[in-house]
Formats: sequence, C-alpha cells, structure tokens
Amino acid sequence: MAEGKRLKELAELVGGFLKGDEATLITGVASLEEAKAGDITFISHRRYKRFLATTGASAIVVSPEVAESVEGKNLIVVENPYLAFAKIMSHLKPVTHPPAGISPEAHIDPSATIGSDVSIQAGVFISKGAKVGNRVVLYSGVYIGDNAEIGDDTVIYSNVSIREESKIGRRVIIHCNSVIGSDGFGYISEGGKHHKIPQVGTVVVEDDVEIGACVTIDRATIGSTVIGKGTKIDNLVQIAHNVRIGENSIVVAQAGVAGSAKIGNRVTLAGQVGVAGHLEITDDCVIGAKSLVSSSVKNKGAYTGYPLLEHKRWLKAQTLVQKLPEIKDKLRELEERLNRLEKK
Repeated sequence: MAEGKRLKELAELVGGFLKGDEATLITGVASLEEAKAGDITFISHRRYKRFLATTGASAIVVSPEVAESVEGKNLIVVENPYLAFAKIMSHLKPVTHPPAGISPEAHIDPSATIGSDVSIQAGVFISKGAKVGNRVVLYSGVYIGDNAEIGDDTVIYSNVSIREESKIGRRVIIHCNSVIGSDGFGYISEGGKHHKIPQVGTVVVEDDVEIGACVTIDRATIGSTVIGKGTKIDNLVQIAHNVRIGENSIVVAQAGVAGSAKIGNRVTLAGQVGVAGHLEITDDCVIGAKSLVSSSVKNKGAYTGYPLLEHKRWLKAQTLVQKLPEIKDKLRELEERLNRLEKK
C-alpha cells in the first residue's frame, strides 16, 4: 500500500467535519489546478469555486459556506481552510533536518558550550564563549560569534552569520545568508569626513521568530536591537540599530526600518515599506506596500501611501488622482467663464 494518510485521520488532525469517503488515501498536496488523484487541496474563497469542477484532487479542504454548494467531492470542512491545509502539509510533508551529530569538519572553540542532540554540519564555525542549545541544527557555513547564544530547537540554514554577543531564542528559524548583529550604520561628520560611531550593543531575537533569506539585523549602538516573540520577517529586509519590533508582527520583503524605530505588537509592514528613524507604530497596524512612515502612527488601523493616510482615505485620494486631467480641464473652463463675466 502506498504511503499516505486516510482522509479520516486528516480530518481529525485539523478538527474538521468530513464529508465523503473517510477511507480515501491521501499521498500528496497540490493546488486546485495541479492536483491529481491521491492529492488533497484547499479552497479559501468562493471566487475559486470555478476550479472545483475540473480539479483532479481526491479531497478538498473548504469553508462551511463553500461546502454548502459542493456535491460529489470528498471534503474536509473547517472555518479556516488555509490554516488547516498548512497543518495537513506539515503532517504529510514534514520538514526534515540532518540527524544529530557534529561534523569533524566543523570548528568549535573549546570554550563554547554545546547542548545535546545537536546537528552541526561541515564548515560551521563556533567562536569562543558561544552557547548552542539542545537540538539546534546548524547547516554548513554558519558562523556563531564570540559569546553569542542560540536557544533550544533553533534551525539556522547555510551561510548565516550570528555576530558576537547576539542572542537567539528558542525555536527560531533563520534562512540562508542572513546576518544578525552586523554594525549599525552610525557616523559623525566633521571636517568633511565621516567618523564611525562604535556599535557596542547587541541583537536579541526572541522565541518562535522566523527570519528569511538575506535579512540584516544591525546590532544596537548601545543596548539591544530586539525582535519580539513570534514575529516573522520575510527575505531581503533591513532592520537598523536599536529598532524594537514587538510580538507576532509581520515584516514583508524589501521593507526597511531605520534606527531606533519602535514597532508594536501584531503590526504588518507590507512589501517595500520604509519606516523612518526614531518613530513609533502602535499595536495592530497594517502599513500597505510601498508606503513611507515619516511620522509616528498612534492609532491602530490600516494605512497606505506617502504621505501616509488611513487606507480608506488613500483609496479615495487615488480615485481623485485618476480624475485629475478632467478636473484640470473643468477648472480651466470655469476660469475662462469667470474671466468673461468679469469683463462684462
């Protein structure tokens, strides 16, 4: 029998209501368009219902409102199909890491502390005084600087640099080529020259953070740059010195946060958002893509644009921008009429 899971087991895994053949064997996951027999897929919105008739999936994860109008399909019905599908993917296609063991081609300073059941691959360099927790996975080329700390169950992918004194929490994931603890961009200008300000602080990455590829998080000038628990950072993000990001926030690709800015809890910075230095964004804000935060945001809500506006107001402004040529023509016509009246 092919490897896989029965549909009943997957429904129980996500706490969903099963509609269809509970014995159906599920061996893979796929999108609605690409799914074939043996695959499970999902639909999160009514707009995608058109694919239901043509999908080759053996089962579909759907919301109750979609399930009402679907017949002849094996369904798992849940309130949040996307989240349920993510759990199913993790169950069917779990992420695997190298087995525990330390490569003889890794360099570990004798003063470093290494936990149990770690996986340390060839080319890893662990400096003096560093602490690596239990069940940590360090892929090839990882650099751990002097006195840096890595918490239990953390996974650090290839060519990541964790600079000296940085502290990484538990269950953190850091993807390839990111740098944690690089010098903050601090200079004093005098006499036409730029003099470097020593960057003697550190970085603290709290538990359950995920950091994408090619992310840079600068060490503080003095004190700490802090990434709060549960925050997720996409690829190609720059976090400057002394920034503090709260818990369970989202920072999307190519966003940049300047020095000493404070980002609250559950904040989303969409792609290419810029945040100027020394500003604050309160909890529960969403900043739309390509926006610039040039003054502090004190009230929760959704904001977009430059200058930054409440999102609904920005949408109205964009509608007006599209009508500017007609508005200009109308104003010119009114000016001409007014001039003719004044000449009478």
